[in-house]
Amino acid sequence: MGIYGLGTIGRRVASALHEGIEGLELCGVCSQSADKAAGFLATLQPAAAGRTVPVLDAEDLARKSDVLVDCAPAAAFRTIAEAAMKHGRTLVTVSGAALLDCQDLIEHARKTGARIILATGALLGLDAMRAAAEGQIHSVRMVTRKPPRSLAEAPVVRAQRIDLERLTEPLCLFRGSALDGARQFPANVNVAAALGLAGIGPARTQLEIWADPALTRNTHTIHVDADSARFQMTIENIPTEEPPGTGRITALSVIACLRSMTAPLKIGT
Repeated sequence: MGIYGLGTIGRRVASALHEGIEGLELCGVCSQSADKAAGFLATLQPAAAGRTVPVLDAEDLARKSDVLVDCAPAAAFRTIAEAAMKHGRTLVTVSGAALLDCQDLIEHARKTGARIILATGALLGLDAMRAAAEGQIHSVRMVTRKPPRSLAEAPVVRAQRIDLERLTEPLCLFRGSALDGARQFPANVNVAAALGLAGIGPARTQLEIWADPALTRNTHTIHVDADSARFQMTIENIPTEEPPGTGRITALSVIACLRSMTAPLKIGT
């Protein structure tokens, strides 16, 4: 296993691998801050044989690992994914928004035998969505509501100089397709991108994004109407301290995905 990025998600995944996931071993990491990465890795108790986990560049990590976990900022996704595809590796990521602009990599993966696994992240119901997509889905609508601080660094908010700190009532920041929403809020709505890719496509999936000062949790509500089922789901994710737009469950979903790779029993689609 190799990990790109040792931020909030990457550190949690690295710790889980160190604590032990059957059949998986952390063999290296790649980070923009090599010194900080090495410092964090040093806090993990070394293996019995004294093995240490090295900090490598993107290419070396892809060459050395069988499975790569992308925990880096969305801007680094293409570089990471291209290295993984080149070497025929399996890439696990939650960067659904970045994947929308890198669809060509899917064909690259097909040619090299690589795989891209988009982990569930902070969403729910992807199993039901994928099952419904085997039939006919009539409509999908998602409403995302977040505390203002979780959206304050979004490019659109900064460009339009929207002061979210002084909000006294909910403010709708976006209404349109999940495709457009993911591009305008790349660090905030990976969930919408994943929902669109699992169902009727990001362009047909409708999305609303709200900054709500009454909330302390990142909340996503999904409405689906299909020929097989009609369902509505809501999840309220506790955000991390840094970055505040990321739900704590995101790292846990990556860990669950890794466990399922070697587990003798796999639950869910």
